[in-house]
Amino acid sequence: MVSAVFKTVVGLRRSLGWVRLPRTPASRACAAGAFDRRRIIDLQLNGKTALVTGGSRGIGKAIARELALEGVDVAIAARDRATLDATTEELKHETGRKIVPIEVDTGSDESVQAMVAAAHSEFGHIDILVNNAAKAGGQGPVPTLPEITDEHFFDDMNVKVLGYLRCAREVAPLMQQQGWGRIINISGLAARQAGSTIGSMRNVAVSALTKNLAEELGPSGINVTVVHPGLTRTEKTAEVVAARASNSGQSAEEVEAQMASGNLVRQLIDASDIANIVVFLASPKSVAINGDAIAAGGGVGRAIHY
Repeated sequence: MVSAVFKTVVGLRRSLGWVRLPRTPASRACAAGAFDRRRIIDLQLNGKTALVTGGSRGIGKAIARELALEGVDVAIAARDRATLDATTEELKHETGRKIVPIEVDTGSDESVQAMVAAAHSEFGHIDILVNNAAKAGGQGPVPTLPEITDEHFFDDMNVKVLGYLRCAREVAPLMQQQGWGRIINISGLAARQAGSTIGSMRNVAVSALTKNLAEELGPSGINVTVVHPGLTRTEKTAEVVAARASNSGQSAEEVEAQMASGNLVRQLIDASDIANIVVFLASPKSVAINGDAIAAGGGVGRAIHY
């Protein structure tokens, strides 16, 4: 009886235009008759489009999935075709949305231009850009000063910093024409702490890029933000844990506990946790956040940022 009443109320609210249910597991459960007392929040993303670089695996893949579950058609861009195709089929099946795979090297102007042109041709408009393509940090030993070569430095900066700039440069005019857009840059908490020379430099640079883009593009209805993940669980984590356990003689559980001890929640933050933050920042409801950084590491460090 309660379930029937709930479905009737939801149907009335939808017919009056008060709410549009997002395509999420929770909303599908409600539609099937499960009574949920929580307020239904419409992030107003249904029908929008997104371009996610580094979208075939890890945090990028998690972001693409959550956006699609909210009704967004997503172009995922990465270098490896086989992984792109596998992720595309997986996300299509799981979300029911249009998922477009695009090969790209964000270290190349021509490749980025072709990527944006392909995404725009597929969708007709690009509403959301998530810059995520970069070499993953924290999965190996940090190079010491003598080990940092010019080639190492410029390659890292070219892909992450200049790569993000290239993508924003190509997408921004399209967003300006339509008078709305969201650009979310995935950086990292190395921007706020020492321990990785190149890691800190590239992430600080992404933060500076974000603020400058926000100042320039904000009047056109485009919000630009940066998210700083800390140590995050992805497909690679099990391999990292196994290697550390083998080298230290500890169990995998002990290694994971040590890894999680660096944040305040004492658990490894998952890629899906980062994705949830990005989905909100991609929404029209995030209009009050522009040019700023969101730390997403579960509470890392004792410094007070204000």
